Amino acid sequence: MHELMATMGKALHLLVSFDPALWEIIGVSFRVSLTAILVALPPALLVALVLARVAFPGRWLAISLVNTFMAVPTVVVGLVLFMLLSRSGPLGEWQLLFTQRAMVIGQIILASPILIAMLHSSLQSIDQRAWETARQLGAGRLQAFAMLIHEARFGVIAAVLAAFGRIIAEVGSAVMIGGNIEHFTRTITTAIALETLKGEFAQGIALGMVLLLLALLLNVLLGVMRGRGQQMVSA
Repeated sequence: MHELMATMGKALHLLVSFDPALWEIIGVSFRVSLTAILVALPPALLVALVLARVAFPGRWLAISLVNTFMAVPTVVVGLVLFMLLSRSGPLGEWQLLFTQRAMVIGQIILASPILIAMLHSSLQSIDQRAWETARQLGAGRLQAFAMLIHEARFGVIAAVLAAFGRIIAEVGSAVMIGGNIEHFTRTITTAIALETLKGEFAQGIALGMVLLLLALLLNVLLGVMRGRGQQMVSA
């Protein structure tokens, strides 16, 4: 018990003293995940809008595929990308394997189904006449699209928060295509796995605290967004 308390004390000290190695890992994680979300969001919005507003043959199949991809294990995504980006793979000449860009690609793939599914649900809940009304009032397609996004803004924020929480906490893809390289591709989750295997628990616990605090913050924000969204619907 005394040893556990001592380890917890070391973990807290690493956080509050802004240990450079610890916060470098946190910085890499946030940089990669935020980049992935920013890149994935625009196409996800367009796909969600098409699924919500355009009737076309096979739409139900497309929606089913999106929902299916939400459940794909992160290690499977990592395996596929590893095979594609390795030297013997078809994309090996791009030299992306074991780089932050490869990790961003993996997280885009993981985030996109979540974004599309949640955005589709939000856009579908908007009054079907909103688009037609905006167009009849002279709004262009981009203006009408912006209006729909504004109407679904709480759902959009909730989708972004949920997808961000999913990708920053994943480990399978990050290890396989990032390589867990110190000062370069080592993220919160891969560092936790490494430090645990080494028997160095203080840094792992400190990084685990960061993830727990992040999960708490994201869940609180999601609850607030859902509450505001329901208020908008009831109003």
